[in-house]
This record gives sequence, structure tokens and C-alpha cells, in this order.
Amino acid sequence: MNTKYIDLINQTFYFPQEEFTLNKDNLLFHNIDLMKLVEQYGTPLKFTYLPQISSNINRAKGWFRKAMEKLDYDGKYYYCYCTKSSHFSFILNEALKNNVHIETSSAYDINIVEKLMEEGKINKNTYVVCNGFKREQYIENIAKLINGGHNRTIPVIDNFEELDLLQEAIDGKFKIGIRIAAEEEPKFEFYTSRLGIGYKNIVPFYRKQIQENKKVELKMLHFFINTGIRDTAYYWNELLKCMKVYIALKKECPSLDSLNIGGGFPIKNSLAFEYDYQYMVEEILNQIKIACDDAEVPVPNIFTEFGSFTVGESGGAIYEILHQKQQNDREKWNMIDSSFITTLPDTWAINKRFVMLAVNRWNDTYERVLLGGLTCDSDDYYNSEQHMNAVYLPKYNKEKPLYIGFFNTGAYQETIGGFGGLHHCLIPQPKHILIDRDDNGILATEVFSEQQSAEQVLDILGYYKK
Repeated sequence: MNTKYIDLINQTFYFPQEEFTLNKDNLLFHNIDLMKLVEQYGTPLKFTYLPQISSNINRAKGWFRKAMEKLDYDGKYYYCYCTKSSHFSFILNEALKNNVHIETSSAYDINIVEKLMEEGKINKNTYVVCNGFKREQYIENIAKLINGGHNRTIPVIDNFEELDLLQEAIDGKFKIGIRIAAEEEPKFEFYTSRLGIGYKNIVPFYRKQIQENKKVELKMLHFFINTGIRDTAYYWNELLKCMKVYIALKKECPSLDSLNIGGGFPIKNSLAFEYDYQYMVEEILNQIKIACDDAEVPVPNIFTEFGSFTVGESGGAIYEILHQKQQNDREKWNMIDSSFITTLPDTWAINKRFVMLAVNRWNDTYERVLLGGLTCDSDDYYNSEQHMNAVYLPKYNKEKPLYIGFFNTGAYQETIGGFGGLHHCLIPQPKHILIDRDDNGILATEVFSEQQSAEQVLDILGYYKK
């Protein structure tokens, strides 16, 4: 009779997988023994596996290179990292090893860009694509970058007023993009994205404010789909609408030569995840090429701004099951030694799924459970609403500690959770470690930040201020 946790995983999913394997009773992640991390650093524990960032960047570059060769696509490809997914220095340092470009969202992003330029990690050949709604400080910072000689800075116009604000702040001629306000999926509560300029208004906007403007050169059309790049009728329909706008603009604007495909690739959120990346890249480029060939205009250079895809699969979190509470005849609550609301806020805010697996005791029998966090909030839990199905784990045994891992958590969780700040019920920020490999594949770990202390929390709250 198949009653062990390993039997459950084997009969439910294809296992082992590329990044998940077993060493006897314990889970390995990219051949890293997670129980050794637990023994060395304790729990709760956040970690970032840096090599996965470079791996995903180069995978995507390979898909686009292969597709362009296959389709004889006469354009260039530029991989941008979307900084809002994770602004940490160790993320940017790893990403920039791979000749990528930067996409920004707000004023302080530009301060990061300036710091990276000082350190020689960004140079004059690096594109800085500036998205987002631009308040005064963001405008000033963009202007400072361009006025300082960084000619590959491209502010993407989000609304009609931004162009005037940029012209007032920038000396001389500069390049811009325009963001399309795409229509949202039918299930959304609103019809059109709040970001960008409507399809029908873009060509008139160009004619009125850009066409005869000697100070501005339109280089890019930005197309962003909130749900990401997915093989759906909705996505293909929006892409074709975008191409109609691009072609209409291109016929009137010779300087336009780039299309920014915003919205990223999905990442693995369960062991059952399937997605044909190469097919999607080829089909996107094929649809763009067909539309341009039919209209007899050159195909655009392609920019992508992958954020979650770049960093998501590098992150993880490990928790210990502290206690099990039998609340009724059916519900068993396994209490973790941290909080989902504070450390994995997307599980609480948008019911986001992550890969969740036991770290040890794979040869023990399993049971169905609910997972609860330490805060006194009734929403601090993880169950089948977030998971792809019911949550099963090795049976709780207070004499045999159980550890669980959440994987592919590297995008957004630290910034949304307020890294280093205040957290619900003052649950401390966990210890965070970085994992890397040298040229010979030898593993190295270092502590990026220790678990938040009571003194740090009280200092934020003002108890140490005179």
C-alpha cells in the first residue's frame, strides 16, 4: 500500500525534476541539501540561489536567438530586467553579468542605476527603459541621467502630460517610447489598463506632440499585458491590435524601430507546471513578422522586460512545523515558525501558488493538513485555495521535527512584505542567505541579513528616540 509521502509525490507528479531531487529522506534543490542549510542556519530561513538568475536569462536569450534564426527575423533582441521584481544589489549584480538592460518603475530606481554606473556594472551601452507614472522626482532623475550623457535612457510616455514635463527638464534631443493602454481580460473589474495611452489615441498623440517636435525622437512602442505572456485568444488578439498601432505609427514615424513586449513569462508554481517557452517566443515573433511583412514595414527590434522570470525561481523559504492543532474532527493545523502574511505576502493577498514540498521525512506516512502562520490574523494560512490542491505532508510527530520549503518565491515577496521594516504582529524578518557556486561548481553560502531583532523593531517604532 502506497502510504508514504514519497509515494504521494511520485503518483501525483513526474518526480524527480531538474531542480528537485532526493537524497534518501531529504529534499535537494539544485543539488543543495536543504537539511544541511537548516542545520547550519536554522529556521525560518529565506534563501536566494544566484546561479538560477543567470540560467534563466540565458535560457530566454537562447529561445529568442533560435526563433529569430528560424524565422529569418531581421531585428535585434534586448533582454531587460524589470527591477521592481527585486531591487536587491545581489540580484542586479548577478543579472548584469549577462549583458542585460534595465527597466525601471519609479524615481529611486534611477538612483540604483546611478550607483551601478559608478561601479561600472552599467555603461553607456545599457538601455534604461523608464516605465511607470512619473511624478516630479522621477522626471528629475530621468532628466539627470539623460543630461549626464546616458543616451540610451528611454522614458516611456504613460500619459499626455509627461512629454511636456520631460521636455522642460531635459536639455537637447532625447528618445522616448509610448505605452499602450491594453484592454484587460474580460473577467477583470475594469476594461482598460490605468497605465499608458489608449490604442485609438496614440497616432493622434504622435501627430500633435511628436511628429514636428525637433527635440523628441520616438523609438519604442511598449505593449504590456497584465496576465503575462500566455497562449490564450485574449493575448493573441491584444498582440495583433498592438501591431496595427505599431504599423500605423511606423508608416508615419521612421525613427520608431522597437517593440517592448511587457508582461513576463510564467514560472513554475507546482510540480505539474507545463509551458512551452520556445513555442511562445517563435509564435510571437512569427505574428509580428507576418503583420509587418503584410504591411511592408521593417520588423521591430524586440525588448522584453522579464522580472519574475528572471528572479522568481532563485528564491525559497524554509519553515519548521512547530506544532499541530486538531481543531475539529477533520481539520489539522500545522503551525509554521513564521508568518505567510509577512514572509510570503502574495499567498495572502492574491492567493498566489508556490511550489511547496516537505524538506525531510519523505519516507514517512502522510496526512492532509492546513498550514497556519504565527500572526493572530485569521487570513494567515496556506491551503488548497493557494495550493494547486489539498496540502499533504508527512504526519506530524513532535519527536521528529518536520521542515517544509516554499520555492520560486524570489520575486516581489521581500518588497511587498516590507523587508527590514515592521510586520504584522511584529513577527521578525527571517534570516536571509545567498547561495552561489564558483567556476568549479563548488557551493558557497553567506548571510545577507540576520533575523530581525527586537531592538531593530523597537527602534523603528520610536522607543529608542530621545
